[in-house]
Amino acid sequence: MKPNFQEVGRLAMREEGDWWVAYYALPNTMKDALELARIQMALVQNWQTREIFLSMMRDALRAIIKEQTGHAPTIMEERSAPEHERSGKA
Repeated sequence: MKPNFQEVGRLAMREEGDWWVAYYALPNTMKDALELARIQMALVQNWQTREIFLSMMRDALRAIIKEQTGHAPTIMEERSAPEHERSGKA
């Protein structure tokens, strides 16, 4: 049986210069992505701080989607960005 879910978007994290930027983006494109927040890369070098920021962005995205649709989304999986969206940094 196929799962009953619809992908409504994703949390896209991008390193842009000195910033780590969180976007809400449609499933297969960054076109018209909505910037949620940014934090200086120097502040997220520690894995714990990085996880706190990432968790906050997930919660923010859930709240936005719930407000717009009436349904709380489930984060299904984390995956690397498609090659065409990568900043060139590992």
